[in-house]
Amino acid sequence: MPTTTIADATPATSGRWPVPEERRMVTVLFVDIVGSTALVTRLDPEDVRTLQRAYFDTVGEVLRRWHGVVEKYIGDAVMALFGARDSDGFDAYRAVRAGLEIQRALDRRAVAGGPRLRVRIGVATGEAVVDLAGARDGGHGAASGAVITTAARLQEYAAPGGVALCAATHRATAGLVEQRRVPPVALAGKASPVDVWHATALVRPAPVRHDGPFLGRRREMAAARDQIVRAVRDRRPRWVSLVGPAGSGRSRLLHELSRSVATVDAVAVRWCVARCLPYPDHPLAPVAELVRGFAGLRATDPPAWVRRRLGTALAGLVPPERLPAAGSTLARLVARPDGADPADAGLAGAAALWREMLLALAARQPVVVAVDDVDRAAPEVTGFLRALLAEATDRRLPLAVVTAHRPQWAEPSPVPRTPVDLRPLGPVDSGRLLRHLLRRAGRPVALADRLLPLVGGSPGHAAAYVRSLVEGADNAADLPVPEPVRRAVDARLDRLDGDQRATLMAVASRVAACPAPTVDRLLDWAPGRARPVLRSLVALGLLAARPTGGYAVAEAVVRQVAYARLPRAVRAEFARRAAAAPPAGPAPVPAARPA
Repeated sequence: MPTTTIADATPATSGRWPVPEERRMVTVLFVDIVGSTALVTRLDPEDVRTLQRAYFDTVGEVLRRWHGVVEKYIGDAVMALFGARDSDGFDAYRAVRAGLEIQRALDRRAVAGGPRLRVRIGVATGEAVVDLAGARDGGHGAASGAVITTAARLQEYAAPGGVALCAATHRATAGLVEQRRVPPVALAGKASPVDVWHATALVRPAPVRHDGPFLGRRREMAAARDQIVRAVRDRRPRWVSLVGPAGSGRSRLLHELSRSVATVDAVAVRWCVARCLPYPDHPLAPVAELVRGFAGLRATDPPAWVRRRLGTALAGLVPPERLPAAGSTLARLVARPDGADPADAGLAGAAALWREMLLALAARQPVVVAVDDVDRAAPEVTGFLRALLAEATDRRLPLAVVTAHRPQWAEPSPVPRTPVDLRPLGPVDSGRLLRHLLRRAGRPVALADRLLPLVGGSPGHAAAYVRSLVEGADNAADLPVPEPVRRAVDARLDRLDGDQRATLMAVASRVAACPAPTVDRLLDWAPGRARPVLRSLVALGLLAARPTGGYAVAEAVVRQVAYARLPRAVRAEFARRAAAAPPAGPAPVPAARPA
Protein backbone atom coordinates (compact mmCIF):
# COMPACT_ATOMS: atom_id res chain seq x y z
CA MET A 1 0.00 0.00 0.00
CA PRO A 2 1.46 3.39 -0.91
CA THR A 3 2.55 5.79 1.74
CA THR A 4 0.71 9.10 1.61
CA THR A 5 3.10 11.74 0.37
CA ILE A 6 1.61 14.47 2.53
CA ALA A 7 0.26 13.23 5.82
CA ASP A 8 -2.31 15.97 6.27
CA ALA A 9 -3.28 16.43 2.63
CA THR A 10 -7.02 16.45 3.36
CA PRO A 11 -7.96 19.84 4.77
CA ALA A 12 -10.06 20.19 7.86
CA THR A 13 -13.19 22.13 7.03
CA SER A 14 -14.27 24.75 9.52
CA GLY A 15 -17.40 25.52 7.56
CA ARG A 16 -19.25 24.67 4.37
CA TRP A 17 -17.30 25.75 1.32
CA PRO A 18 -19.58 28.47 -0.03
CA VAL A 19 -18.41 28.13 -3.65
CA PRO A 20 -19.96 24.84 -4.85
CA GLU A 21 -17.84 24.49 -8.00
CA GLU A 22 -14.24 25.21 -8.93
CA ARG A 23 -12.19 25.28 -12.09
CA ARG A 24 -9.46 22.81 -11.17
CA MET A 25 -6.51 21.09 -12.79
CA VAL A 26 -7.41 17.41 -12.60
CA THR A 27 -6.05 14.16 -13.95
CA VAL A 28 -8.55 11.77 -15.49
CA LEU A 29 -7.95 8.02 -15.78
CA PHE A 30 -10.09 6.03 -18.22
CA VAL A 31 -9.88 2.23 -18.31
CA ASP A 32 -11.75 -0.16 -20.59
CA ILE A 33 -11.65 -3.88 -21.34
CA VAL A 34 -10.13 -4.98 -24.64
CA GLY A 35 -12.59 -6.98 -26.76
CA SER A 36 -15.35 -6.94 -24.16
CA THR A 37 -18.14 -7.50 -26.70
CA ALA A 38 -16.60 -10.70 -28.05
CA LEU A 39 -15.79 -11.81 -24.53
CA VAL A 40 -19.31 -11.54 -23.12
CA THR A 41 -20.80 -13.07 -26.26
CA ARG A 42 -19.06 -16.39 -25.72
CA LEU A 43 -19.52 -16.55 -21.92
CA ASP A 44 -22.48 -17.63 -19.83
CA PRO A 45 -24.20 -14.62 -18.16
CA GLU A 46 -23.24 -15.89 -14.70
CA ASP A 47 -19.61 -16.12 -15.76
CA VAL A 48 -19.84 -12.61 -17.19
CA ARG A 49 -21.15 -11.39 -13.85
CA THR A 50 -18.32 -13.09 -11.95
CA LEU A 51 -15.77 -11.64 -14.33
CA GLN A 52 -17.20 -8.12 -14.07
CA ARG A 53 -17.26 -8.22 -10.28
CA ALA A 54 -13.63 -9.29 -10.13
CA TYR A 55 -12.69 -6.58 -12.64
CA PHE A 56 -14.59 -3.75 -10.94
CA ASP A 57 -13.40 -4.82 -7.48
CA THR A 58 -9.78 -4.88 -8.61
CA VAL A 59 -9.91 -1.54 -10.40
CA GLY A 60 -11.85 0.16 -7.61
CA GLU A 61 -9.49 -1.13 -4.93
CA VAL A 62 -6.43 0.21 -6.75
CA LEU A 63 -8.04 3.58 -7.46
CA ARG A 64 -9.04 4.07 -3.83
CA ARG A 65 -5.54 3.16 -2.67
CA TRP A 66 -4.14 5.92 -4.87
CA HIS A 67 -6.81 8.40 -3.69
CA GLY A 68 -8.68 8.45 -6.97
CA VAL A 69 -12.42 9.12 -7.14
CA VAL A 70 -14.48 6.81 -9.37
CA GLU A 71 -16.63 9.33 -11.20
CA LYS A 72 -18.65 6.88 -13.26
CA TYR A 73 -18.96 3.44 -14.81
CA ILE A 74 -19.78 3.34 -18.52
CA GLY A 75 -20.50 -0.25 -19.46
CA ASP A 76 -17.19 -2.00 -18.79
CA ALA A 77 -15.27 1.29 -18.67
CA VAL A 78 -14.28 3.09 -15.47
CA MET A 79 -13.52 6.80 -15.24
CA ALA A 80 -11.68 8.19 -12.21
CA LEU A 81 -10.59 11.67 -11.13
CA PHE A 82 -7.41 12.63 -9.30
CA GLY A 83 -7.16 16.05 -7.66
CA ALA A 84 -10.88 16.71 -7.96
CA ARG A 85 -11.33 17.84 -4.35
CA ASP A 86 -7.84 18.02 -2.86
CA SER A 87 -4.53 18.19 -4.66
CA ASP A 88 -1.19 17.21 -3.18
CA GLY A 89 0.78 18.30 -6.25
CA PHE A 90 1.19 14.70 -7.43
CA ASP A 91 -2.24 13.99 -8.89
CA ALA A 92 -0.92 12.95 -12.31
CA TYR A 93 1.75 10.76 -10.72
CA ARG A 94 -0.84 8.99 -8.57
CA ALA A 95 -3.04 8.42 -11.62
CA VAL A 96 -0.21 6.91 -13.66
CA ARG A 97 0.88 4.70 -10.78
CA ALA A 98 -2.73 3.56 -10.39
CA GLY A 99 -2.86 2.74 -14.09
CA LEU A 100 0.32 0.68 -13.95
CA GLU A 101 -0.87 -1.11 -10.83
CA ILE A 102 -4.27 -1.89 -12.36
CA GLN A 103 -2.52 -3.67 -15.21
CA ARG A 104 -0.38 -5.71 -12.81
CA ALA A 105 -3.32 -6.47 -10.50
CA LEU A 106 -5.49 -7.77 -13.34
CA ASP A 107 -2.64 -9.97 -14.53
CA ARG A 108 -2.38 -11.47 -11.03
CA ARG A 109 -6.12 -11.77 -10.39
CA ALA A 110 -7.23 -14.15 -13.09
CA VAL A 111 -10.64 -15.65 -12.40
CA ALA A 112 -10.35 -19.39 -11.82
CA GLY A 113 -11.10 -21.15 -15.07
CA GLY A 114 -11.92 -17.85 -16.76
CA PRO A 115 -10.24 -15.79 -19.46
CA ARG A 116 -7.45 -13.33 -18.81
CA LEU A 117 -8.67 -9.75 -18.86
CA ARG A 118 -6.72 -7.18 -20.85
CA VAL A 119 -7.46 -3.48 -20.51
CA ARG A 120 -6.34 -0.24 -22.10
CA ILE A 121 -5.83 2.86 -19.95
CA GLY A 122 -5.67 6.52 -20.91
CA VAL A 123 -4.54 9.28 -18.55
CA ALA A 124 -5.02 12.98 -19.33
CA THR A 125 -4.40 16.14 -17.30
CA GLY A 126 -6.16 19.44 -17.81
CA GLU A 127 -8.68 21.94 -16.53
CA ALA A 128 -12.20 20.92 -15.58
CA VAL A 129 -15.11 22.43 -13.71
CA VAL A 130 -15.65 20.25 -10.65
CA ASP A 131 -18.75 19.96 -8.48
CA LEU A 132 -17.00 19.69 -5.11
CA ALA A 133 -19.96 18.04 -3.40
CA GLY A 134 -20.21 15.46 -6.19
CA ALA A 135 -16.48 14.67 -6.32
CA ARG A 136 -16.85 11.31 -4.60
CA ASP A 137 -17.16 7.69 -5.67
CA GLY A 138 -20.21 7.40 -7.90
CA GLY A 139 -20.56 11.17 -8.25
CA HIS A 140 -21.76 11.11 -11.85
CA GLY A 141 -21.21 14.37 -13.67
CA ALA A 142 -18.88 15.72 -10.99
CA ALA A 143 -16.45 17.09 -13.59
CA SER A 144 -16.84 18.66 -17.02
CA GLY A 145 -14.19 19.55 -19.56
CA ALA A 146 -12.29 18.43 -22.64
CA VAL A 147 -9.78 16.57 -20.47
CA ILE A 148 -12.39 13.85 -19.86
CA THR A 149 -12.94 13.06 -23.54
CA THR A 150 -9.18 13.27 -24.11
CA ALA A 151 -8.59 10.52 -21.54
CA ALA A 152 -11.30 8.37 -23.10
CA ARG A 153 -9.85 8.80 -26.58
CA LEU A 154 -6.29 8.19 -25.39
CA GLN A 155 -7.16 4.77 -23.97
CA GLU A 156 -8.23 3.71 -27.46
CA TYR A 157 -4.63 4.23 -28.60
CA ALA A 158 -3.03 2.42 -25.68
CA ALA A 159 -1.71 -1.05 -26.32
CA PRO A 160 -3.57 -3.89 -24.57
CA GLY A 161 -2.07 -3.91 -21.09
CA GLY A 162 -0.68 -0.39 -21.64
CA VAL A 163 -1.13 3.11 -20.19
CA ALA A 164 -1.23 6.07 -22.62
CA LEU A 165 -0.46 9.60 -21.42
CA CYS A 166 -1.16 13.05 -22.80
CA ALA A 167 1.56 15.70 -23.00
CA ALA A 168 0.54 17.42 -19.74
CA THR A 169 0.61 14.12 -17.84
CA HIS A 170 3.96 13.32 -19.42
CA ARG A 171 5.42 16.60 -18.18
CA ALA A 172 3.96 16.20 -14.69
CA THR A 173 5.48 12.72 -14.27
CA ALA A 174 8.76 13.15 -16.15
CA GLY A 175 11.62 11.81 -14.08
CA LEU A 176 9.30 9.69 -11.94
CA VAL A 177 7.83 7.39 -14.60
CA GLU A 178 9.64 5.69 -17.47
CA GLN A 179 7.90 6.75 -20.67
CA ARG A 180 8.16 5.92 -24.35
CA ARG A 181 7.03 8.43 -26.93
CA VAL A 182 4.86 7.09 -29.74
CA PRO A 183 3.79 8.78 -32.99
CA PRO A 184 1.16 11.52 -32.56
CA VAL A 185 -2.43 10.41 -32.99
CA ALA A 186 -5.49 12.14 -34.42
CA LEU A 187 -8.15 12.32 -31.73
CA ALA A 188 -11.75 13.08 -32.61
CA GLY A 189 -12.51 16.75 -32.05
CA LYS A 190 -8.85 17.82 -31.98
CA ALA A 191 -7.68 20.19 -34.71
CA SER A 192 -4.18 18.68 -34.87
CA PRO A 193 -2.52 15.39 -33.92
CA VAL A 194 -1.92 14.87 -30.21
CA ASP A 195 1.42 13.84 -28.71
CA VAL A 196 1.21 10.56 -26.80
CA TRP A 197 3.52 8.70 -24.43
CA HIS A 198 3.23 5.17 -23.06
CA ALA A 199 4.11 4.69 -19.39
CA THR A 200 6.14 1.53 -18.87
CA ALA A 201 7.59 1.54 -15.35
CA LEU A 202 8.66 3.65 -12.40
CA VAL A 203 12.11 5.18 -12.25
CA ARG A 204 14.18 6.65 -9.45
CA PRO A 205 14.60 10.38 -10.06
CA ALA A 206 18.09 11.52 -10.94
CA PRO A 207 19.85 13.56 -8.25
CA VAL A 208 18.88 17.21 -8.35
CA ARG A 209 21.52 19.41 -9.95
CA HIS A 210 22.53 22.50 -7.99
CA ASP A 211 24.64 24.46 -10.46
CA GLY A 212 23.09 27.93 -10.31
CA PRO A 213 24.08 30.79 -8.00
CA PHE A 214 23.26 30.40 -4.32
CA LEU A 215 21.73 33.75 -3.43
CA GLY A 216 20.04 35.39 -0.49
CA ARG A 217 20.48 32.60 2.06
CA ARG A 218 23.41 33.82 4.18
CA ARG A 219 21.28 34.21 7.29
CA GLU A 220 19.69 30.77 6.95
CA MET A 221 23.02 29.14 6.13
CA ALA A 222 24.71 30.71 9.14
CA ALA A 223 21.89 29.73 11.51
CA ALA A 224 21.78 26.10 10.38
CA ARG A 225 25.55 25.77 10.28
CA ASP A 226 25.86 27.15 13.80
CA GLN A 227 23.40 24.58 15.15
CA ILE A 228 25.25 21.67 13.53
CA VAL A 229 28.66 22.87 14.70
CA ARG A 230 27.38 23.31 18.26
CA ALA A 231 25.88 19.82 18.24
CA VAL A 232 29.26 18.39 17.24
CA ARG A 233 31.43 20.48 19.55
CA ASP A 234 29.21 20.16 22.62
CA ARG A 235 28.32 16.53 21.89
CA ARG A 236 24.69 17.53 22.41
CA PRO A 237 22.66 16.23 19.45
CA ARG A 238 20.23 18.65 17.82
CA TRP A 239 17.43 18.47 15.27
CA VAL A 240 17.52 21.31 12.73
CA SER A 241 14.50 21.91 10.46
CA LEU A 242 14.81 23.80 7.19
CA VAL A 243 11.28 25.13 6.70
CA GLY A 244 9.88 26.66 3.54
CA PRO A 245 7.18 26.16 0.90
CA ALA A 246 7.79 24.31 -2.35
CA GLY A 247 10.28 26.19 -4.50
CA SER A 248 11.86 28.08 -1.60
CA GLY A 249 15.22 26.36 -2.00
CA ARG A 250 15.16 23.90 0.91
CA SER A 251 16.99 21.21 -1.06
CA ARG A 252 19.59 23.69 -2.27
CA LEU A 253 20.24 24.93 1.26
CA LEU A 254 20.65 21.35 2.46
CA HIS A 255 23.11 20.68 -0.36
CA GLU A 256 25.15 23.78 0.47
CA LEU A 257 25.13 22.87 4.17
CA SER A 258 26.65 19.48 3.43
CA ARG A 259 29.45 21.23 1.57
CA SER A 260 29.92 23.94 4.18
CA VAL A 261 30.07 21.62 7.20
CA ALA A 262 32.44 19.05 5.76
CA THR A 263 34.67 19.40 8.81
CA VAL A 264 34.38 20.76 12.34
CA ASP A 265 37.62 21.71 14.07
CA ALA A 266 39.57 19.84 11.36
CA VAL A 267 37.61 16.62 12.00
CA ALA A 268 35.73 15.20 9.02
CA VAL A 269 31.93 15.12 9.33
CA ARG A 270 30.11 12.17 7.78
CA TRP A 271 26.88 13.19 6.06
CA CYS A 272 24.18 10.60 5.40
CA VAL A 273 21.50 12.13 3.18
CA ALA A 274 18.19 10.79 1.88
CA ARG A 275 15.29 12.31 -0.01
CA CYS A 276 11.70 11.27 0.55
CA LEU A 277 10.13 10.57 -2.82
CA PRO A 278 6.38 10.86 -3.34
CA TYR A 279 4.60 7.63 -2.48
CA PRO A 280 7.58 5.30 -1.92
CA ASP A 281 7.36 1.54 -2.36
CA HIS A 282 7.51 0.97 1.38
CA PRO A 283 7.50 3.22 4.45
CA LEU A 284 11.19 2.76 5.24
CA ALA A 285 12.40 3.67 1.74
CA PRO A 286 14.21 6.84 2.95
CA VAL A 287 16.01 4.80 5.61
CA ALA A 288 17.06 2.37 2.87
CA GLU A 289 18.31 5.38 0.90
CA LEU A 290 20.50 6.38 3.86
CA VAL A 291 22.07 2.92 3.82
CA ARG A 292 22.50 3.02 0.07
CA GLY A 293 24.25 6.38 0.18
CA PHE A 294 26.53 5.30 3.02
CA ALA A 295 27.65 2.17 1.17
CA GLY A 296 27.85 3.77 -2.28
CA LEU A 297 25.09 1.60 -3.74
CA ARG A 298 22.60 2.14 -6.54
CA ALA A 299 19.05 0.86 -6.63
CA THR A 300 19.89 -1.32 -9.64
CA ASP A 301 22.92 -3.07 -8.10
CA PRO A 302 22.69 -6.89 -8.02
CA PRO A 303 22.29 -8.60 -4.63
CA ALA A 304 25.80 -10.06 -4.56
CA TRP A 305 27.36 -6.65 -5.11
CA VAL A 306 25.07 -5.11 -2.47
CA ARG A 307 26.22 -7.61 0.16
CA ARG A 308 29.87 -7.11 -0.76
CA ARG A 309 29.64 -3.31 -0.56
CA LEU A 310 27.76 -3.46 2.73
CA GLY A 311 30.38 -5.77 4.19
CA THR A 312 33.10 -3.28 3.28
CA ALA A 313 31.17 -0.25 4.56
CA LEU A 314 30.25 -1.86 7.88
CA ALA A 315 33.76 -3.11 8.67
CA GLY A 316 34.80 -1.64 12.00
CA LEU A 317 31.24 -0.80 13.04
CA VAL A 318 30.28 -4.35 14.02
CA PRO A 319 32.37 -7.27 15.30
CA PRO A 320 33.73 -9.46 12.47
CA GLU A 321 31.60 -12.42 13.52
CA ARG A 322 28.42 -10.33 13.13
CA LEU A 323 29.39 -8.78 9.81
CA PRO A 324 27.79 -11.36 7.45
CA ALA A 325 24.48 -11.33 9.32
CA ALA A 326 24.44 -7.52 9.52
CA GLY A 327 25.16 -7.24 5.81
CA SER A 328 22.36 -9.66 4.92
CA THR A 329 19.89 -7.83 7.16
CA LEU A 330 20.64 -4.43 5.65
CA ALA A 331 20.66 -5.91 2.14
CA ARG A 332 17.03 -6.83 2.64
CA LEU A 333 16.22 -3.24 3.58
CA VAL A 334 18.11 -1.88 0.58
CA ALA A 335 16.26 -4.24 -1.77
CA ARG A 336 13.08 -2.14 -1.27
CA PRO A 337 10.53 -4.92 -1.82
CA ASP A 338 7.62 -3.49 -3.81
CA GLY A 339 4.50 -3.29 -1.71
CA ALA A 340 6.28 -4.44 1.45
CA ASP A 341 4.09 -4.76 4.52
CA PRO A 342 4.66 -1.74 6.79
CA ALA A 343 4.44 -4.09 9.77
CA ASP A 344 7.17 -6.39 8.40
CA ALA A 345 9.26 -7.19 11.48
CA GLY A 346 12.28 -7.97 9.31
CA LEU A 347 12.37 -4.48 7.81
CA ALA A 348 11.80 -2.88 11.21
CA GLY A 349 14.68 -4.94 12.58
CA ALA A 350 16.89 -3.83 9.69
CA ALA A 351 16.08 -0.18 10.45
CA ALA A 352 16.95 -0.73 14.11
CA LEU A 353 20.25 -2.31 13.08
CA TRP A 354 21.05 0.66 10.83
CA ARG A 355 20.32 3.00 13.71
CA GLU A 356 22.90 1.13 15.78
CA MET A 357 25.39 1.43 12.92
CA LEU A 358 24.90 5.19 12.79
CA LEU A 359 25.44 5.45 16.54
CA ALA A 360 28.59 3.34 16.25
CA LEU A 361 29.78 5.61 13.45
CA ALA A 362 29.06 8.71 15.55
CA ALA A 363 31.24 7.27 18.31
CA ARG A 364 34.13 7.45 15.83
CA GLN A 365 33.43 10.72 14.00
CA PRO A 366 30.76 13.45 13.82
CA VAL A 367 27.65 12.42 11.89
CA VAL A 368 24.85 14.42 10.28
CA VAL A 369 21.74 12.50 9.19
CA ALA A 370 19.71 14.61 6.75
CA VAL A 371 16.31 13.83 5.23
CA ASP A 372 14.88 16.09 2.54
CA ASP A 373 11.11 16.47 2.05
CA VAL A 374 10.45 14.70 5.34
CA ASP A 375 6.83 15.89 5.24
CA ARG A 376 6.28 13.16 2.63
CA ALA A 377 7.66 10.48 4.93
CA ALA A 378 5.72 7.79 6.72
CA PRO A 379 5.61 7.84 10.53
CA GLU A 380 8.19 5.03 10.53
CA VAL A 381 10.82 7.42 9.17
CA THR A 382 10.23 10.19 11.70
CA GLY A 383 10.12 7.52 14.40
CA PHE A 384 13.52 6.30 13.24
CA LEU A 385 14.94 9.83 13.46
CA ARG A 386 13.44 10.46 16.90
CA ALA A 387 14.90 7.23 18.29
CA LEU A 388 18.29 8.01 16.72
CA LEU A 389 18.37 11.47 18.27
CA ALA A 390 17.26 10.20 21.69
CA GLU A 391 19.90 7.47 21.85
CA ALA A 392 22.63 9.79 20.58
CA THR A 393 21.64 12.28 23.29
CA ASP A 394 21.84 9.61 25.99
CA ARG A 395 25.33 8.64 24.78
CA ARG A 396 26.52 12.26 24.29
CA LEU A 397 27.52 11.63 20.67
CA PRO A 398 28.44 14.32 18.10
CA LEU A 399 25.37 13.88 15.91
CA ALA A 400 22.84 16.18 14.28
CA VAL A 401 19.59 15.49 12.44
CA VAL A 402 18.66 17.89 9.64
CA THR A 403 15.29 17.74 7.92
CA ALA A 404 13.68 19.90 5.25
CA HIS A 405 9.94 20.30 4.99
CA ARG A 406 7.11 22.68 4.20
CA PRO A 407 5.49 24.95 6.80
CA GLN A 408 2.57 23.65 8.84
CA TRP A 409 3.90 20.10 8.68
CA ALA A 410 2.21 18.27 11.53
CA GLU A 411 4.84 15.77 12.68
CA PRO A 412 3.01 12.95 14.52
CA SER A 413 5.09 12.99 17.73
CA PRO A 414 7.05 16.23 17.67
CA VAL A 415 10.42 16.56 19.35
CA PRO A 416 12.25 19.81 20.08
CA ARG A 417 13.61 21.15 16.80
CA THR A 418 15.41 24.32 15.83
CA PRO A 419 13.57 25.79 12.83
CA VAL A 420 15.39 27.72 10.14
CA ASP A 421 12.74 29.53 8.11
CA LEU A 422 13.42 30.17 4.43
CA ARG A 423 11.80 33.49 3.72
CA PRO A 424 11.14 34.73 0.17
CA LEU A 425 14.18 36.19 -1.54
CA GLY A 426 14.30 39.97 -1.67
CA PRO A 427 13.87 41.86 -4.95
CA VAL A 428 17.63 42.31 -5.42
CA ASP A 429 18.48 38.62 -5.06
CA SER A 430 15.41 37.55 -7.05
CA GLY A 431 16.44 39.89 -9.86
CA ARG A 432 20.00 38.58 -9.86
CA LEU A 433 18.74 35.00 -10.01
CA LEU A 434 16.32 35.77 -12.85
CA ARG A 435 18.98 37.53 -14.88
CA HIS A 436 21.33 34.59 -14.42
CA LEU A 437 18.66 32.09 -15.49
CA LEU A 438 17.61 34.20 -18.48
CA ARG A 439 21.20 34.67 -19.60
CA ARG A 440 21.88 30.95 -19.35
CA ALA A 441 18.67 30.22 -21.29
CA GLY A 442 19.59 32.66 -24.06
CA ARG A 443 16.66 35.00 -23.35
CA PRO A 444 16.85 38.80 -22.91
CA VAL A 445 17.78 39.70 -19.34
CA ALA A 446 15.39 42.66 -19.58
CA LEU A 447 12.56 40.15 -19.07
CA ALA A 448 13.63 39.89 -15.42
CA ASP A 449 11.73 43.08 -14.59
CA ARG A 450 8.47 41.58 -15.86
CA LEU A 451 9.02 38.25 -14.16
CA LEU A 452 10.05 39.70 -10.81
CA PRO A 453 6.50 40.32 -9.48
CA LEU A 454 5.42 36.83 -10.57
CA VAL A 455 8.08 34.72 -8.87
CA GLY A 456 7.31 36.04 -5.38
CA GLY A 457 10.86 35.56 -4.12
CA SER A 458 10.76 31.81 -4.87
CA PRO A 459 13.86 30.36 -6.58
CA GLY A 460 11.83 27.41 -7.82
CA HIS A 461 9.18 29.64 -9.33
CA ALA A 462 11.88 31.74 -11.01
CA ALA A 463 13.33 28.64 -12.67
CA ALA A 464 9.87 27.47 -13.76
CA TYR A 465 8.95 30.81 -15.34
CA VAL A 466 12.21 31.01 -17.26
CA ARG A 467 11.78 27.42 -18.40
CA SER A 468 8.29 28.23 -19.69
CA LEU A 469 9.75 31.07 -21.75
CA VAL A 470 12.30 28.69 -23.23
CA GLU A 471 9.67 26.05 -24.01
CA GLY A 472 7.42 28.24 -26.10
CA ALA A 473 6.15 31.45 -24.51
CA ASP A 474 7.06 34.48 -26.61
CA ASN A 475 7.37 37.02 -23.82
CA ALA A 476 6.58 37.61 -20.18
CA ALA A 477 3.42 39.60 -20.88
CA ASP A 478 0.33 37.62 -19.85
CA LEU A 479 2.53 34.60 -19.21
CA PRO A 480 0.40 31.69 -17.97
CA VAL A 481 1.29 30.17 -14.64
CA PRO A 482 3.83 27.38 -15.34
CA GLU A 483 2.50 23.90 -14.63
CA PRO A 484 4.92 23.11 -11.75
CA VAL A 485 4.03 26.41 -10.08
CA ARG A 486 0.32 25.79 -10.58
CA ARG A 487 0.62 22.36 -8.96
CA ALA A 488 2.51 23.77 -5.97
CA VAL A 489 0.05 26.62 -5.44
CA ASP A 490 -2.97 24.33 -5.89
CA ALA A 491 -1.63 22.02 -3.19
CA ARG A 492 -1.02 25.00 -0.93
CA LEU A 493 -4.58 26.27 -1.38
CA ASP A 494 -6.08 22.83 -0.83
CA ARG A 495 -4.47 22.61 2.59
CA LEU A 496 -6.69 25.50 3.68
CA ASP A 497 -10.05 24.85 5.28
CA GLY A 498 -13.29 25.85 3.57
CA ASP A 499 -13.61 29.32 5.08
CA GLN A 500 -9.98 30.16 4.36
CA ARG A 501 -10.20 29.08 0.73
CA ALA A 502 -13.41 31.01 0.19
CA THR A 503 -11.95 34.13 1.77
CA LEU A 504 -8.75 33.93 -0.25
CA MET A 505 -10.68 33.56 -3.51
CA ALA A 506 -12.98 36.44 -2.60
CA VAL A 507 -9.99 38.72 -1.95
CA ALA A 508 -8.34 37.48 -5.17
CA SER A 509 -11.42 38.58 -7.14
CA ARG A 510 -10.86 42.23 -6.18
CA VAL A 511 -8.19 44.39 -7.79
CA ALA A 512 -8.01 46.85 -4.91
CA ALA A 513 -7.48 45.98 -1.26
CA CYS A 514 -10.52 44.21 0.13
CA PRO A 515 -11.85 45.19 3.59
CA ALA A 516 -13.35 42.58 5.89
CA PRO A 517 -16.95 43.84 5.45
CA THR A 518 -16.59 43.43 1.68
CA VAL A 519 -15.51 39.81 2.12
CA ASP A 520 -18.56 39.19 4.30
CA ARG A 521 -20.76 40.66 1.58
CA LEU A 522 -19.11 38.70 -1.25
CA LEU A 523 -19.54 35.41 0.59
CA ASP A 524 -22.96 36.27 2.03
CA TRP A 525 -21.65 35.87 5.55
CA ALA A 526 -22.83 37.42 8.78
CA PRO A 527 -20.95 40.65 9.56
CA GLY A 528 -17.66 39.98 11.32
CA ARG A 529 -17.23 36.36 10.23
CA ALA A 530 -14.46 37.14 7.74
CA ARG A 531 -12.23 39.12 10.09
CA PRO A 532 -10.62 36.20 12.02
CA VAL A 533 -10.28 34.23 8.79
CA LEU A 534 -8.45 37.13 7.17
CA ARG A 535 -6.08 37.33 10.12
CA SER A 536 -5.34 33.60 9.87
CA LEU A 537 -4.47 33.98 6.18
CA VAL A 538 -2.13 36.85 7.02
CA ALA A 539 -0.41 34.59 9.56
CA LEU A 540 0.01 31.94 6.84
CA GLY A 541 1.62 34.49 4.53
CA LEU A 542 -1.15 34.26 1.93
CA LEU A 543 -2.67 37.69 2.55
CA ALA A 544 -1.12 41.03 3.41
CA ALA A 545 -2.84 43.74 5.43
CA ARG A 546 -2.58 47.10 3.65
CA PRO A 547 -1.69 50.21 5.67
CA THR A 548 -4.59 52.03 4.04
CA GLY A 549 -7.02 49.33 5.17
CA GLY A 550 -8.18 46.10 3.64
CA TYR A 551 -6.35 42.98 2.53
CA ALA A 552 -4.66 41.81 -0.66
CA VAL A 553 -3.20 38.49 -1.78
CA ALA A 554 0.47 38.54 -0.81
CA GLU A 555 1.84 36.86 -3.96
CA ALA A 556 0.82 37.61 -7.53
CA VAL A 557 0.93 33.96 -8.58
CA VAL A 558 -1.30 32.90 -5.67
CA ARG A 559 -3.82 35.53 -6.71
CA GLN A 560 -3.69 34.27 -10.32
CA VAL A 561 -4.32 30.67 -9.31
CA ALA A 562 -7.00 31.49 -6.73
CA TYR A 563 -8.88 33.69 -9.19
CA ALA A 564 -8.50 31.14 -12.00
CA ARG A 565 -10.27 28.54 -9.85
CA LEU A 566 -13.44 30.65 -9.62
CA PRO A 567 -16.06 29.76 -12.26
CA ARG A 568 -17.19 32.67 -14.44
CA ALA A 569 -20.62 32.72 -12.80
CA VAL A 570 -19.08 33.10 -9.34
CA ARG A 571 -16.79 35.89 -10.56
CA ALA A 572 -19.81 37.71 -11.97
CA GLU A 573 -21.75 37.24 -8.73
CA PHE A 574 -18.83 38.56 -6.69
CA ALA A 575 -18.67 41.61 -8.96
CA ARG A 576 -22.43 42.19 -8.60
CA ARG A 577 -22.29 41.97 -4.81
CA ALA A 578 -19.28 44.27 -4.65
CA ALA A 579 -21.04 46.84 -6.85
CA ALA A 580 -24.14 46.69 -4.66
CA ALA A 581 -22.15 47.42 -1.52
CA PRO A 582 -22.76 50.83 0.05
CA PRO A 583 -19.81 53.20 -0.33
CA ALA A 584 -17.37 53.05 2.53
CA GLY A 585 -17.72 56.10 4.71
CA PRO A 586 -14.94 57.84 6.57
CA ALA A 587 -13.44 56.11 9.54
CA PRO A 588 -15.38 56.86 12.73
CA VAL A 589 -13.92 59.61 14.86
CA PRO A 590 -13.10 58.31 18.34
CA ALA A 591 -15.01 59.96 21.13
CA ALA A 592 -13.11 62.53 23.13
CA ARG A 593 -11.89 61.39 26.50
CA PRO A 594 -13.57 63.04 29.44
CA ALA A 595 -11.39 65.57 31.12
